[in-house]
Amino acid sequence: MNAPAPPGKESAPPVLVLDDPYADIRGLVRRICADFPGPYWRDLDAREAYPTEFVSALTRAGFLAALIPEEYGGLGLPLSAASAILEEIHASGCNAGACHAQMYIMGTLLRHGSPEQKRQYLPEIAAGRLRLQAFGVTEPTSGTDTTKLKTRAEKKGNDRYVVTGQKVWTSRALHSDLMLLLARTTPLPDVKKKSDGLSVFLVDIRQSLGKGLEIRPLKAMINHNATEVFFDQLEVPAENLIGEEGRGFRYILDGMNAERVLVASEALGDGRWFIAKASEYARQRVVFDRPIGANQGIQFPIARAYAENEAATLMVRKAAALFDAGRPCGAEANMGKMLASESAWHAAEACMQAHGGFGFAREYDIERKWRETRLFQTAPISTNLILAFLGEHVLGMPRSY
Repeated sequence: MNAPAPPGKESAPPVLVLDDPYADIRGLVRRICADFPGPYWRDLDAREAYPTEFVSALTRAGFLAALIPEEYGGLGLPLSAASAILEEIHASGCNAGACHAQMYIMGTLLRHGSPEQKRQYLPEIAAGRLRLQAFGVTEPTSGTDTTKLKTRAEKKGNDRYVVTGQKVWTSRALHSDLMLLLARTTPLPDVKKKSDGLSVFLVDIRQSLGKGLEIRPLKAMINHNATEVFFDQLEVPAENLIGEEGRGFRYILDGMNAERVLVASEALGDGRWFIAKASEYARQRVVFDRPIGANQGIQFPIARAYAENEAATLMVRKAAALFDAGRPCGAEANMGKMLASESAWHAAEACMQAHGGFGFAREYDIERKWRETRLFQTAPISTNLILAFLGEHVLGMPRSY
């Protein structure tokens, strides 16, 4: 459609209006989130509790099975639709951190699991009878240097592996039935490439607790139900190996782009929430006989945050479109995650500053969302690691140290 011509000027060039293909889904998500307003999340935050009711509502709506193919009982939607779901959850003032991993962790099982594994687990996950939302990768000593992880899985006979080691920052393990575990099956000195010799297993938490598996809550500033996980001679059936032994590092890598896009979408939603809250308050709050939004010191940071969030949205949607088309999207997924996390943080800062002292009052929910959105610059990948990836692998510069 053509934009109206400004008075006294020639007609502007045509403006292409892109309809949102997921407007109906967004509307359904907003209706669910309306049943979980600020007091619900404040209470959970104070008690460091898990949002069981919220997760159940999303499960009943089928949203956590958005990416599971219809043949296994899921919605069979593309990544761009899942992104819209998570963005809208956060834009509505809620938080998907308690359950978002159920969307993308199953991707490893879907892409690399055996037909038997997929038939056994995916329909149960789609129906909500099983939760797969814990991924044991990070360790206390290796951090993001995944190839140096020390958790070992030694094969005993033909029917089982024995796992020994420790994981940290394994979110939602106490609220999950299954866990994906990355462990080293071939010692590091015995492989040609340090990324070889790692394998992925599906661990049944229900059957393993107290039998070589221990999970301890890890208290943190943001309630993502983080845990430490300890493996002491835990026996895992050989049939629970995902794909081929020793190729686990590749399996988790091809799921990281989806994770980046989905987490970035949550940050976009946070940005929208902060901008809406800040704009409304700036219009209504009157000091010295005028709305505080008339002051450039208040207005401009909010406007800049809006511009940044809109720009980040374009990159995230580009990454999702490339992923859905089966095209390489590593650079776009990483850039989208970085830009979205930074735009959300700038919006959070502008919102907090506009509210002044009231921004620290829990009843406004700003300080809670402010804490939550800060995480996106650190996890699941930090801004510096993204910059290093772009510098080395996209721009061809020497490896940074």
